[in-house]
Amino acid sequence: MSSFLKTLQERWHLQSVKQVLIILLVFACTGSSVILLKHSFGISNQSPGNVRLIFYIAVLPIYNVLLLGYGFLFGQFKFFFEFEKRFFSRLNPFKKKSK
Repeated sequence: MSSFLKTLQERWHLQSVKQVLIILLVFACTGSSVILLKHSFGISNQSPGNVRLIFYIAVLPIYNVLLLGYGFLFGQFKFFFEFEKRFFSRLNPFKKKSK
């Protein structure tokens, strides 16, 4: 397990394994919050497909705001802000490819 955390530490350019654990906790809290939202709206596998589709489209910006919020609360806002910038730059279809 320690080598996995060390690998994440190097890949994400972090200072310590503790920071890796905090970042994983932020991802876990964000995912749990989205699941709670889904259940609070009464959306389940038995919900009509179009209702689920609308929720999944709407949840993308909600997830990103929650991720930044939890990142701020856990003192990792800078990491998650950079993470979001990279994520959205990959979604840009007009971005020029670098050689």
